Formats: sequence, structure tokens, C-alpha cells
Amino acid sequence: MTLTVPTTATRTGEPTDPPAPTAILFDWDNTLVDTWPTIHQVVNVLMTHMGHPTWTLEETKRRIGPSMRDVFPTMFGDRWQEAGEVFLSAFRAIHLEQLAVLDGMEPMVRGLAERGVPMGIVSNKTGALLRREITHLGWDDLFFASVGAGDATRDKPARDAVDLALATAPGGPLPLDARVWFVGDSPTDMTCAETCGCTPILLRRWAPEDGEFDLVSPLVHLSHGDHLLTMVDAARAARRAHA
Repeated sequence: MTLTVPTTATRTGEPTDPPAPTAILFDWDNTLVDTWPTIHQVVNVLMTHMGHPTWTLEETKRRIGPSMRDVFPTMFGDRWQEAGEVFLSAFRAIHLEQLAVLDGMEPMVRGLAERGVPMGIVSNKTGALLRREITHLGWDDLFFASVGAGDATRDKPARDAVDLALATAPGGPLPLDARVWFVGDSPTDMTCAETCGCTPILLRRWAPEDGEFDLVSPLVHLSHGDHLLTMVDAARAARRAHA
């Protein structure tokens, strides 16, 4: 269980030890829960309906990230709202029965809660569906905010959703700086962290692909939830040592 800096990192000379977190914001899909099978199934229902070629799973993983309102107008033109309705209807029908927590993620978030680390969710999943999934898992008490697509003026990677989440943090609005860790699995998440001045942390099993993070790189890549707990403990110990 090692911490690895991505080979695509552009943060030359920057330490991989961030400051102790005042809060940790998580992406949802495929960071904490495995939704690729559901997303891929629903994407191809949509593509068939719209008369487009279906996608492979690899295409789905590569192309999904921004919110519907940011990408569907480009993909479907004047029919983008129809496409959105088809996608959401198909997703609602199956998403709870197929929802699965990624290995090690529940012990991680509960370990962070036991440590008193405030946590929020900032996702590009439609807000109502996001909160439905969190409730389904019995995780409502773990997060001070659950912000999804459509909840803020602009969706991730714009900072609006992050501002909305931090406005409800315990103790009042938190400043946006490196003490807020943004943890996700995609370039969209790292771009959001960079835009907001947060610490960008990539959390996923597989290593970054060549060129995947050329524009904005994570500070560090963690392959397991235990690694994040270790990182939080180390950052807190360093803060105490310098107090």
C-alpha cells in the first residue's frame, strides 16, 4: 500500500504532503460507488433512442465526466433536453438496485467521520438522484453537503458547486484553499480542485493513463481508501508537530 505520484504530474517540486484538511470533498460516481455498469447501460439506451452508435465501456469511461447540461447540447443539439429526459428516466429505473459501494470506501468514510473530518459530496450526477443514492446507503449523516448537477448555477468543474457545498460546512463557510481536499477519479475532478485552489487527490484503483492529466494533474494518486486515512493522519501529526 504505497502512495504514488502520477507520472503525468506537472507539480514539479511541490511537496506531496498537503496541509491537514479542514474538510474533504468527494466526487461520488466511481470514487465512492461503482456506477460504471449502470451508466454504460443507460448511455446505450440513450444512444439507441437518439439514433447514435452505441459506446463501448471504455468509451463510456473516457467520455463521461461533465454534467448533462454541459455536454448534451453539443452531442444532441436541439434535442438535448429530450436526451436528458430519456437518460434520467432510464437511470431512475435501475440505479438503486445496481448501486454498489467500492471496496474499502465505507470503512474509509466512516474512519474519517470517527476522526471528526467534515466531508461533503460534489458530483455531476443530478442532485436529486445523488441524494437518493446517499440515503439508500444510509450515509446521510456522514456528509454535511451533497451537491449534484443542477444544484448550483454551474456544475463541476466550475467552482459554484464547491462554494455551495462549503457554505453549509460545520462552523460556517470554509475558505477555499489547499486545506480543502478534493478527492475524485477523473480529470474533471482535478480541474475542479485546481480551479478552486483545493488539494487535488486522485482516488482510484488504476494508475493515470498517458496524457490523461496533462492539463491538470493530481497532487497524488491513491489506490485505496486506507491510503487516504493514512494521509490525513500524517497531515494532522505534522500540524501538531509544528504547532
